[in-house]
Amino acid sequence: MRSMLFTRFNLLIIFNLMTIINSSLAQTKIEGISYLTKKPVSVEIKDGKIVGIHQLEKLSDNSRQLYIAPGLIDNQVNGFAGISFCFAGGQLTKEGIVKATQELWKKGVTTYLPTLTTNTKEVMLRNLSLLAATKNEPALHGSIAGYHLEGPYISPVDGYRGAHPIKYVRKPDLSEFNQFYEASGRNILTITLAPELEGAMDFIRKCTEMGVVVAIGHHNANKEVVDLAVTNGARITTHLGNGCANTINRHLNPLWPQLANDKLMASIICDGFHLRDEEIAVFYKVKGPDNTIITSDVTSFASLPPGEYKNEEGETIELTKEGMLRLPAQNVLYGSASPISRGVARIMKITGCSLGDAIRMSSTNPAKLYGLNDRGEIKKGMRADLILFEIGESELQIKKTYIEGNLVYKTGE
Repeated sequence: MRSMLFTRFNLLIIFNLMTIINSSLAQTKIEGISYLTKKPVSVEIKDGKIVGIHQLEKLSDNSRQLYIAPGLIDNQVNGFAGISFCFAGGQLTKEGIVKATQELWKKGVTTYLPTLTTNTKEVMLRNLSLLAATKNEPALHGSIAGYHLEGPYISPVDGYRGAHPIKYVRKPDLSEFNQFYEASGRNILTITLAPELEGAMDFIRKCTEMGVVVAIGHHNANKEVVDLAVTNGARITTHLGNGCANTINRHLNPLWPQLANDKLMASIICDGFHLRDEEIAVFYKVKGPDNTIITSDVTSFASLPPGEYKNEEGETIELTKEGMLRLPAQNVLYGSASPISRGVARIMKITGCSLGDAIRMSSTNPAKLYGLNDRGEIKKGMRADLILFEIGESELQIKKTYIEGNLVYKTGE
């Protein structure tokens, strides 16, 4: 009996100590140079939320002038660090999802949308179900907001189709999409489709009614079709300037209508390969920081060494030493090997935009578009998803990443 009492007493002491420790950890402060004002600030955090932002005379450790900003939000992540969200063959596992997420933290990505590209119905259902079953795993710290379907309802035409397998491309099918939606746990946040396809307008309306953000991409729609798609609910164009044929008519092409429609946001890939600098500069001037989203279109080949690889279809994929990822057989890009942190640094260099605007395009704007109202800014009440970083020549150099106030990554320096 005395032994049992002693054990209970010890457990009570341990419980009280853990309560005290957790209470002390529940409230903390993180310092950095504000991404908006470029002045030293202290961000006060309690229970995973931002409860205060205070301007400082100087940082406690003034030797490390690290910027502080909200974590990056990437709306197009096909895979990362050898993990693909798209393929079949049992390649995607819970462990793989966790690995890809944790590797993305090293690049400052605190929220992302795993992206499934054109494939069979069976593969898409399987992978969506697995993602849904993994979404709330504690090890992910809520990093997965929902999912992006890029296809399968896209243009079958070479060039506009990009690297999507022609044999799986099909017309919009609302019944099939509803099965995808249910398999995802009703967490498909966005879908990219070609608006010129038969049945696309009704599909756009229905998805919009469901609260799914409709994007147009991998298409060859004219002005009338683009404008009608926007009228029916389409809100953004996926990787503007890409998913496009190499040779187009100088007047009649899908680029001008998307640029001309002021109600249509644009996501752009700024990895140095998908768009030329002058294209990024023009797209930015037309859409501005309020209607532009920086995306990565990053794939499972990101962070792998240069060389030749095989995709699921047995096609050769080349990752050059410069970092370009391409499908030589079609002379098209095969997604990106560069994280969004590269795009943030490059758009600043190309356009001269401020760090504040670059973060708006890579965090605040996607948060607003997808209804993630608890993140994307450093404000009271927001999730304490924060990054500390330096601005490198070609990429943000992430030093620390916090999610809900928890330090999930720290550089080895």
